[in-house]
Amino acid sequence: MRKIFGMLICIILLTACQNPPTLAATAVPPTHTPSLQLTLTPVTAVPPLSDDLVAEYLNTYLLGSQEEAQATSQAILAANDQRFVAVFIELLYFRRIGLPTNRTTAEYAADLGALTDQSFGEDVIAWMEWYGNTELVPPPGFTEWKGVLFSTVDPRFVDFFQEAFPARLRVEEIQWGGVRVDGIPALDNPTMLTPAEATYLQPEDTVFGLSFNGDARAYPLRIMDWHEMANDVVGGIPVSLAYCTLCGAAVAYDGRASNGNTYTFGSSGLLYRSNKLMYDRQTGTLWNQLTGEPVLGTLAAEDVRLDILPVVLTTWADWLAQHPDSKVADINTGFPRDYAPGAAYAHYFSSPETMFPVAQRSDLLEAKAQIYALRLDDVAKAYPLASLMQERVVNDVVGETAVLLIAASDLVEVTGRSRLSDTVTYSNGTAVRAYERGENSFVLGVGENEVLDGDGRVWQITEEALIGPKGETLPRLGGHLAYWFGWYAFFPDTLVYGK
Repeated sequence: MRKIFGMLICIILLTACQNPPTLAATAVPPTHTPSLQLTLTPVTAVPPLSDDLVAEYLNTYLLGSQEEAQATSQAILAANDQRFVAVFIELLYFRRIGLPTNRTTAEYAADLGALTDQSFGEDVIAWMEWYGNTELVPPPGFTEWKGVLFSTVDPRFVDFFQEAFPARLRVEEIQWGGVRVDGIPALDNPTMLTPAEATYLQPEDTVFGLSFNGDARAYPLRIMDWHEMANDVVGGIPVSLAYCTLCGAAVAYDGRASNGNTYTFGSSGLLYRSNKLMYDRQTGTLWNQLTGEPVLGTLAAEDVRLDILPVVLTTWADWLAQHPDSKVADINTGFPRDYAPGAAYAHYFSSPETMFPVAQRSDLLEAKAQIYALRLDDVAKAYPLASLMQERVVNDVVGETAVLLIAASDLVEVTGRSRLSDTVTYSNGTAVRAYERGENSFVLGVGENEVLDGDGRVWQITEEALIGPKGETLPRLGGHLAYWFGWYAFFPDTLVYGK
């Protein structure tokens, strides 16, 4: 973890070079002890301070002198007001990554130890993961205070942190990801090339493939690694391809939400449990990238969500063989980026470690084991990629839906080098497609894009459906790849195939 967080600081500084002036300070990476055992006993907050004093103390921490901040800390400790644990952790984090605050890391660590009887010292990741497993609450006014604190990085952060906003998450667990709002710029209706025009692509390059209503499009990972969001129209459907590199998940969403409105999205620069928080351009609400639900902002009070569309990860050669008329995103995006394979995240993809705090974890699988995720009938289920690769065809039931998963291709491996790592080889995953199967059971067919039902009849594998010998169809299901830790962080009740 220490090494990975150190790499985070390098990413922040490299991003500053790509998008000045994201961060000009010299950052000092926090120290984290991977073997540290966290004490997860919930702490009940006892708020003896008045709201007026709380507001005064929060203001002091933003604008006061070192002497005023020290006096305020002494008053908080004397009152044993544990609501300020969230405040001290926030400031410790900012100080540890090199941003100016009015106290030292040692002082914040000492205050945290005194308030909680925990002994994590200056290990801010341990503090964050411990806090995520408590029932502590922040002081009133914390949301807006946090927005003002984050505004020292980018004034636009204030817009996301309004005290009156409804929230479906713990605002204390929102973390700054190292870039400004839109510091990771979305691709909006990217220019598309024909295969003959896409001379920059190699057959082994990894792509995300989408195909709706006869319109097939490919989005190379060497481009998406730098942008993490593509808003496009595919086959007449407004699509947002939301890619969280940290949790290894690219989810294709239908921009037409359940409330009847259509949304497009950008990257907020914020994270929650190492998952990117995207925001819609129409209302400025923050959304969870992995669940497709608004979590902080005006829409968070509504029962609104986005439908998940099918997306596949495969090689350019395989995608082109199946979709010879496909279009593919142009490498000339208008942004100055190094689009060589692995240039953005080779160091992270090739490491077993995570980069940001994740309080809710499970050791059922390795943290960055790749899984294929399905959510049907309010049931979440994870399919370890290792199992899918071994079985190739899986007939299963999720909720009340009989499903078929097909993983007939080999692992897609990338050899790349970022400015933070030597040349490494890592797996992007493999092509997995899921379908409803009705009352059928299937096995792999002889042909490359075929499966056989129980009567030995041949069904064709396509992006939108399985097509039977008499033209009957079984629809494709929306699912996606993810790292295990990223999926479990939001679906702790998930079923796991084979477990």
